[in-house]
Amino acid sequence: MASSNQKVNKTTKRKRIPGSKTETDGSRSKMSKLVISKPSNHPEKGSKKPIKSFKKHQPAGFDEEKKVPSTNRDRRIHAKELTEARKKKRKRHYNLEQELVSLWERMRRHNIAKDNRSKLVTEALEKMKGKIPEIAGSHVSSRVLQTCVKYCSQEERNTVLEELRPQFLNLASNKYAVHFVKKMLDNASKGQLAGFISSLHGHVASLLRNKVGSVVIEHVYQLGNATQKQGLLLELYSTELQLFKGLVSMKESRLVDVISKLGLQKASVLRYMATVIHPIIEKEIVDHSIIHRVLTEYFSLADQSSVTDIIQHLAGPLLPRMIGTKDGARIGIMCVKHGNAKERKKIIKGMKGEIDKIAHNQYGCMVLVSIVSVVDDTKLITKIVIRETERKIKELALDKSGRRLVLQLLHPNCSRYFSPDDLASLNLSIPSLCIKSDTTTSSKSMKVEESSEKEHEKETKVMVAEASENTNLENNINPVEGGKKDPFVRRQELLVESGLAERLIDVCIESAGELLRSNFGREVIYEVATGGSDGILHPTLDDKLNALHEAIASLAALSKAEDSQEEHILENFHSSRTIRKLVLDCPNFASTLWGKALQGNSESWARGHSCKVISAFIESSDSKVRELAKYELQPLVDTGILKTQGQGKQQADE
Repeated sequence: MASSNQKVNKTTKRKRIPGSKTETDGSRSKMSKLVISKPSNHPEKGSKKPIKSFKKHQPAGFDEEKKVPSTNRDRRIHAKELTEARKKKRKRHYNLEQELVSLWERMRRHNIAKDNRSKLVTEALEKMKGKIPEIAGSHVSSRVLQTCVKYCSQEERNTVLEELRPQFLNLASNKYAVHFVKKMLDNASKGQLAGFISSLHGHVASLLRNKVGSVVIEHVYQLGNATQKQGLLLELYSTELQLFKGLVSMKESRLVDVISKLGLQKASVLRYMATVIHPIIEKEIVDHSIIHRVLTEYFSLADQSSVTDIIQHLAGPLLPRMIGTKDGARIGIMCVKHGNAKERKKIIKGMKGEIDKIAHNQYGCMVLVSIVSVVDDTKLITKIVIRETERKIKELALDKSGRRLVLQLLHPNCSRYFSPDDLASLNLSIPSLCIKSDTTTSSKSMKVEESSEKEHEKETKVMVAEASENTNLENNINPVEGGKKDPFVRRQELLVESGLAERLIDVCIESAGELLRSNFGREVIYEVATGGSDGILHPTLDDKLNALHEAIASLAALSKAEDSQEEHILENFHSSRTIRKLVLDCPNFASTLWGKALQGNSESWARGHSCKVISAFIESSDSKVRELAKYELQPLVDTGILKTQGQGKQQADE
């Protein structure tokens, strides 16, 4: 019975389902229920049909057996194919560009025959016909077009020009097409260039405000004649001149003359010019000569606050980019002269690392000359200008423009080394700022007590201002005192105390022959050997100067056979005249040269270019020099072997 009861209990007892809730499971978290109740993809035991795994919907035509590239080469090929496919979708003329590139690779070779190149150029132009404005903006196609325009015939070039003309302004602002436009301008005839310039009318100011478009305007400005240049400039002066052509002639080249002829209001002209100039300076588009010309005209009329604002914007790294042109250098000189100490410091610091490049420039060197002549902060000049000059002192001494900085310190404002135009540019000044300085000095010297006298002073100031407006900037050559320091003290600090003079003398000793034979270096070694203007190198560097005199005399003492590789310094055209000048102007050098090189050998040097050196001893104004050589040279003069300069003139007159 007991066993039967146990069987009944076993059968009636409910089976416990795994995961079902029991009394002990009450403390389970809800999260565990959720996890347990999640359906499983795995089929339960005893199920007849297995649950199918989820399959993503694949597009029609999908090849499941297609393999992904496994090697690096296959991956590169696959990536190239994808790139080509994307370019074909994105670029309308992609296939045409590929054909043009293949032609271009052949036509641009140097060893190709002219006939073959002409055929390739003609084929390329035929393929591009009707599509030039569209494909000119492409980096690749623009290069092809430049080569085609360079080598095509004039008729083909005219055809391209006519197709390009309607889209000229749009292409002028494209960063790739601008190179093709410049090439077209270079190969255009005078009539075609005039047509290009005519199409620019009314758009000069807007293109100058664009970094790419300004390049085209500058290129046209450089290619145009004086009348065409003036036409481009006039658009930047006034709205009336922008809208209408032919209002002024070439006689009215200055802005002051244009205003007086047309009766324009000065205030409206200056307002318009300010709207043109300020955006250009803010975008730092200051490299072009047309902008430099506009700024010089603006400086001649603008008031004090406007000019000061422009100087503040230009002081720094912008000004060194401008001083490579004639007008740009003049702006630089005026900014140095009229800028305050802070602005001058910015200008000089902006030139750091560029001194050598600026000094070799025909116009930029004059800005450096102005800095060493005006700025009182000699420590800053020494730190930047002088130190960079020392590293390249020999190259600068042998260069036509580079020598001017050194010569200005040795002999300031000398007409032998600076042309009248150079000296005039050093004395340029801004009228409105000159009026300010004049009125402040006069107000200090005069004490005005009555109101009537004050009114009279105001009237006179206005009259002076009006008179200055009609004065040409170039004729305003009254020097403006840029610094309070004595000029001689400034030169001594920059030349002697900085160590530049000592380094310069060492270079002259090492390269005396090369400098004497050079057309430009001879002027530097002459000024150094004589001690500079006002004897600035004496007495500090007397020992060094004596060593230089000895070095020159040693070269002169060499016989012709020993110096056969180069022309002897007594027979060379440049060196013989420089040594003659040293004999006449420097008695100390004359005695050294005579004692070491010429005494006892004067007869052998009494003919040719060297005779000018020998005759200088007789013509010298120093009695000691004349007495030194009189005993040996007078017999040569009496016998007619040696001719002095006075005898040569008498023979020429007879």
